Amino acid sequence: MLDFTFTEEQEMIRESVRDFAQRKIAPIAMEMEKTKQIPEDVIQGMAELGLIAPTVSTKYGGQGFDAVTAGIIAEELSRADPTGSIPVFYLVQASWGHVFNKYGTEEAKQEILPNVTKGKWFLGIATTESDAGSDVLGTRTTIRKEGDHYIVNGEKMYISGVREAYTRGGGHITIAKQFPDRGAKGMTMFYLPLQQKGIIPTYVDDLGREGISTGGFTIDNVSIPKHYLVGEEGKGFYIVHEGYEYARGLIAVICAAAGLKSLERGEKYLKERKAFGLPLAKFEALQFRLAEHYTKLSFLRLGSYWALWTYDREGQKKATRFEVSKAIAMAKMFASEWSTQAIDEVMQWQGAFGYTRECTDQAAWRAIRSFAWAEGSKEIMRVIVARELLGKEYTAYK
Repeated sequence: MLDFTFTEEQEMIRESVRDFAQRKIAPIAMEMEKTKQIPEDVIQGMAELGLIAPTVSTKYGGQGFDAVTAGIIAEELSRADPTGSIPVFYLVQASWGHVFNKYGTEEAKQEILPNVTKGKWFLGIATTESDAGSDVLGTRTTIRKEGDHYIVNGEKMYISGVREAYTRGGGHITIAKQFPDRGAKGMTMFYLPLQQKGIIPTYVDDLGREGISTGGFTIDNVSIPKHYLVGEEGKGFYIVHEGYEYARGLIAVICAAAGLKSLERGEKYLKERKAFGLPLAKFEALQFRLAEHYTKLSFLRLGSYWALWTYDREGQKKATRFEVSKAIAMAKMFASEWSTQAIDEVMQWQGAFGYTRECTDQAAWRAIRSFAWAEGSKEIMRVIVARELLGKEYTAYK
C-alpha cells in the first residue's frame, strides 16, 4: 500500500524549519545579491537548529537525519530564499557531510565534523576541473603516497564555497588520480583543508546564487595526513557518485520548491493585476499555463521525495545502488528545466517589472538555472536512466 505522508516527527521538523526560514531568511534573502554573503546570524541560527550537515551522526554534532528528512529542510530553505544561496550552502554540506560521516576515518570525523555542524567550518565538494565536470575520469589532479602522508597536485574549478572554507575554515572532499592506469579503480577521495600552504584560491562571478562563493584553487605539493582519506585507496570514483546522488536528490526538491513558490507569487499577481478591465486571472490562456506548470512541479516534488526515499532504502538493504541511480537521475533530469520554465512564465506575467532586479523571480530563475549541470548535467541524467533501462553494454560512450 502506498503512503505519501510524512511522519509526525518530520512534520514537526518542517514547521520548525519553516518558522525559522520565514522569520530569519526570507526578509534578508534578496540582500545577498548585493552583499555576496550569507549573514553570520543566519548561519549561527541554522547551526543552533541543527540545520548544517544534519545528516551527520549525533556523535559529531549532527542530527542523524535520513535523506527524506534532509529533503524537507531543503524544501523549506528553498521556499524562503529565492537567490538559492542558502539552499546551496545547505545541500552541499548535507550531502557530503553524509558521505564523510559514512566513509571518513574516526580521527578525521572527530576533528572536522563538529566544527562543520556548529557552523564554524565549511565542508564542500571539489571534483570539477576546467575540463573535467560530469566526466570524473577526466580528472587531472593527482595524489601519491609518501611515507605516512599523501602529496596532492592539481587544480579544481567551479567549486561552491571556496571563499567560505578559505576564510572561515574547513575544506573540501576532493578526488584525484592515484593509479592512472587503473581507470575508475585508480581514483582516491580525501579531505583537503583549504587554509594551508600550497592552496591558492580564485573566484568567479556567478550569474546567480551570489550569497555563496564559486571559484577554484590550485594545489601545489600539498601534504595531507593519511587519516584524511575518505574511503579506501582506489574507491573514490564509486564514493563520489554516491555523494552526487544524495546531492542530486536534494537539488530536485529545491528546484520543485523554488518553482512552486514562484507560482504562488504569480497567482497573487494574476489576481491583483488588471488588463482591459479584467484581472489577469480571468484569462483562460494564463489559467492553462498556471495549471500545467503547477502539475509538472507537483509531480517533480513527489518524484524527488520518492528518489530520496529510494536512497534511504539502499541503506536499509531494500534497494540496489543501480535502482537508486535511476530514481535519482529521473528526479533531477527535468528539475531545473521545469522549474525555470515555470519561473520564466511568472516573470512574463509581470511584464517589464519581471525583467528588473526588484523582481524576486529573476533571482530564482538565475539560481535554479545552475542546477541544469550542478552535481551532474541533465544530459548525464538521461545517460544514467537509459543505461539502467538498456544495460551497460549499450552505453554510447563505450
